[in-house]
Amino acid sequence: MEYPISPLQLGDLIAIVAPAKSIEASHVAFAKSYFENAGYSVIVSPNCLGQFHYFSGTEEARLRDFQWALDHPEVKAIVCARGGYGCIQLVDRINWAGQLDQPKWILGFSDVTVFHQRMQRFGIESVHSTMPLNFTTNSAESLRSMLETFKGTQAEISWEAHASNKEGAADAIVVGGNLSILYSLLGTDDQVDYTNKILFVEDLSEQIYHIDRMFYAFEKAGILDQIKGLIVGGMTDLKDTAIPFGRSYEDVILSHFSFRKIPISFGFPAGHIEDNRALILGRKSRLTVTAEGCSFY
Repeated sequence: MEYPISPLQLGDLIAIVAPAKSIEASHVAFAKSYFENAGYSVIVSPNCLGQFHYFSGTEEARLRDFQWALDHPEVKAIVCARGGYGCIQLVDRINWAGQLDQPKWILGFSDVTVFHQRMQRFGIESVHSTMPLNFTTNSAESLRSMLETFKGTQAEISWEAHASNKEGAADAIVVGGNLSILYSLLGTDDQVDYTNKILFVEDLSEQIYHIDRMFYAFEKAGILDQIKGLIVGGMTDLKDTAIPFGRSYEDVILSHFSFRKIPISFGFPAGHIEDNRALILGRKSRLTVTAEGCSFY
């Protein structure tokens, strides 16, 4: 971590922005109340509740909103309202100078992985966490772990052993997010350095053979030889072809690690699931995978 972020204090200001798909006002209102009840102040960006076709606003409007939150002198954390698609349209147009001078927490998952990758490239921590779209259905642990990150604390996470796991332990900086987004950024100026990192991935509504294709890309890019551990979160609503592909997604992923001796854990509680625990990306963490269970902190 090159640019440390100050922990939030009670009363600090949180901005909710919608840099991608549009969101219903009820979800934002619920999130605002949730944060206020937890002791924080909340401001909603001017175009957060807008709609322009698929998006919360035009590209210019969404850019203004994110820049406004980034440059606001009192905002300490930026919570993305939802994912979908749109962050890639903004990431190169945002002026990140203020973030490098006085970093703020950026929280979200799915499409927000675009921003996480940029933060990891800068050496700034960010938070892979649930977003206002999902607050009403999230587990209590999911929301609590998100609030812990405001204090600069990574909540310890434990989960059950999985038959496909590969046992071991790794101490390394954790990077990653949505697998499809990471795949889309391979070979670009936002591909992070995966050397000696723990890679976390999750995804939604992909074909099983797409998972295989993406892992082949990571393999051919040399990344699977660079990482020290792999955490697989929610692989939600995966699809199969009319003539079945013939392997589970777990088997597909493991096939790329036959001769790679690193700890691998499936079933991590994060992703497009109700129990979407928060991870501080860019921070050195410990992954432990045993026959009895798994832990991360």
